Order: sequence, then structure tokens, then C-alpha cells
Amino acid sequence: MSMVNFDENQIIANGAKIYDQRAKIEAIADSIVDNGFDLLLFTSSGGSQAMLDPFAFYIRHMSRLPVENVLSANLMTGDCNRITDKTVAFLTSKSGDTAETVKAANWLKEQGVRLFAAVGKENSTLESICDDTIVYGEGRPQELVFYLLIGRILYRSGNFDAYPRFADELKNLAFALAQVRKQADAKCLKYAQDYCKEPYNIWIGSGDLWPTAYSYSMCVLEESQWIRTKSVSSPEFFHGTLELLEDDVCTTLLLTEGPTRAQDERVKAFAARHTKKLTCFDTKEYALPGISDEFRPLLSPVVMAAVLQRISKNIEVITDHSLDIRRYYRKESY
Repeated sequence: MSMVNFDENQIIANGAKIYDQRAKIEAIADSIVDNGFDLLLFTSSGGSQAMLDPFAFYIRHMSRLPVENVLSANLMTGDCNRITDKTVAFLTSKSGDTAETVKAANWLKEQGVRLFAAVGKENSTLESICDDTIVYGEGRPQELVFYLLIGRILYRSGNFDAYPRFADELKNLAFALAQVRKQADAKCLKYAQDYCKEPYNIWIGSGDLWPTAYSYSMCVLEESQWIRTKSVSSPEFFHGTLELLEDDVCTTLLLTEGPTRAQDERVKAFAARHTKKLTCFDTKEYALPGISDEFRPLLSPVVMAAVLQRISKNIEVITDHSLDIRRYYRKESY
């Protein structure tokens, strides 16, 4: 059966658009390390922040480097009291003009912070503010920019000796993720068929996949498909949300290969006893040709994103509701 909205060659080409900038990205990382820093700050908005959050997670788990991840809107109300002129901030925005992110960038600039941005469009507002910018255009996955950038910073600071091999293997990432999409499509098609009309959904994840569970719920199911969804992290699930499980409550669990996997397994064991509509998507089930097993725990977010994209591509066909339709988002002032 052919896959809808799937172009393997384009996926691979899009990966190359980012990987071909490896030397530039690594040079920026080297400059950051050589100039020194007292804080690495990840700040953006919405799904862009969720894309950045796993990199703060990896820094915390792989090093003792000072790191914070704060939503741009919250940054502007005082949610980070560690910013100095030795801080380095990382921002991302597909449009390059997200209001809250631009406002935060301008404020950080006034504090003397060095700013790095990954943006989808050339000559954007965000690019004009930042010291260093990578324009990824149609390149995907966007996370590849940060695997190279943050991986290199960790390597140069003595926290990721295997980085050169990891970075070399990332050349295969786009191809590997295309294979993940093919492996996942049948399950994702059935999921979309079975649950596209559910009145209420619970999405759960932990660690480096909690941002994925949160952003997929909000940015795809809610924003793009208008499907009512609640997201909760695996450890927090047991502090309230567990009471909502019944036989007919659609529950979706994302299992990471990272250090918090036991939290997901705990949810899986409980949910399997209390709902007949439990679906588990586990990154461990998908082969990654060209990627060594030792690096898989770092790649759960992009593997899961590839899997979930197959839900998105199928569900918009089944519901006849394009992923691009919006009623309010960027349609009016708010």
C-alpha cells in the first residue's frame, strides 16, 4: 500500500540541506567555547521551545555545564535570574518573526548576551538581531542543527568524546528517519483511522520525549486538527491524570530510549490495566540504518517525530482537514 504525502528522496535532500552546513555550525560552536560562557540558555515559543528542550536535557545529563530552558514569554517576566553578558542564548523560529521570541531576543541583546538562531527563512527579523544564524530553509529535521551545535560544545568542553563519530553518522540521519516513517506508517494509519474522532485524548511522555508529547498534542492535534487533547508527563501522570482512565479513554504513550524510560514503563503497566484504548509508540521498535546503537538514546525526539508525522499525514487525509487550516492562530491580534 502506498504511503500518502511521502517523498523519500525529498526527505533525504532536506537532511542534506542542514548537514551540508556542518562546518559552519561547528565553527560557531568552537567560537562559543573559545570565548567562554557562564550559561547556555534555550528560549523560544510553542513547538520551537519544545524542539529545543531536549538539548537542555542532554546537557544536564551529560555534563555539569550551566543550562536553562525558558519560554520566551516567561523570560520577559523574570523566569531566569542568571543572565549576564557571558550568557549564550539559543533561539529558533520557523518564520523568524515569532513575536515573543523576537521580543526576548531584543531584550537579551540589550543584556549583552550572545545570540544564536536557527530560522526557516532568510533575512528574518530574528536573524537581524542575532550574532550567529543558521537558515535551514526546507531542511529537516531542524534538530540536526542543534545535534551538531550542542554536540560540538559538549565535545569541546570534555563531555562527549564520541561526538566526532556521532556527527559523522548524522550524515545518515535523514535516510534513517525516512526508513522509520516507512516502518511506522501502517500502525500510524490505523491509529489515525481508529482515533481521529475521539472526543478526548491523553498523551504521555517523559524526559527527552515529554516535549514531543506536549508539542504534538498542542501544535498538531489541537492547533492543526482541533482535536481536544491533554498532555501530561509520565511522572506527573500518577498525581492526578490516572483517575481519568476508563475503558474508552484514548491514551497514547511515547516511550523514550533515554534515562527516563522506566517512568514510561510504569505508565504503560498501569494504563494497560485501565483502558482498552492504549497505544504505545516506542522508539526502540524502529531500526536506524547507519546509526550506532550507542547514539540511539540521543535521537528519541527525532525518531518519534518521524513516527508521529505519519499520524499527521494520514489523519489530514482521513478527516479532510488540512494541517495548514487555522481559525485564530496568526489570523487575528491577540
